[in-house]
Amino acid sequence: MATKIRLQRGGRKNYAFYSIVIADVNAPRDGKFTEKIGTYNPNTNPATVDLNFDRALYWVETGAQPTDTVRNILKGEGVYLMKHLRGGVKKGAFDEAAAQTKFDAWKTAKAQSNDAIREADVKAKKDAAAANLEAEKKVNEAIAKKVADKKAAAAAAKAEAEAAEAAEETAAEATEEAPAEA
Repeated sequence: MATKIRLQRGGRKNYAFYSIVIADVNAPRDGKFTEKIGTYNPNTNPATVDLNFDRALYWVETGAQPTDTVRNILKGEGVYLMKHLRGGVKKGAFDEAAAQTKFDAWKTAKAQSNDAIREADVKAKKDAAAANLEAEKKVNEAIAKKVADKKAAAAAAKAEAEAAEAAEETAAEATEEAPAEA
């Protein structure tokens, strides 16, 4: 029986979520499988992979052929690196402790790079929110200035109208008094 390590689609429309499964080559994509060894969520940044490392390593060493995407996922998780290191141990290039030390160093560097990506993403979102807030403050200030100018113009027009009305009343009073004197 030829086996493949492949993705089995789940999730909803436009939000795919995958299970990493061991299946027969002839089985349908979402059909019967031998074993589920993990999950893959490409919707996060960086993509989230939850993998049973020991079982994945077992199946790779047994000869199960991964699809291209699964091969990239397994490389990212270090399965192929560990397979390579175990091959070095079998050949006598170094011992098991040295192999484990190399793998742990690689895994730490990988975790740090993922943390840096997450921090950069959070910082970018924060900066974008701050820029949006500043732009909104500028727009609000411009609107407030327009409103204040409009109110000042309306008050000046009202004061001017009152002054003109008062001038008309004094002129009317002066014309009424003038014939009374004559």
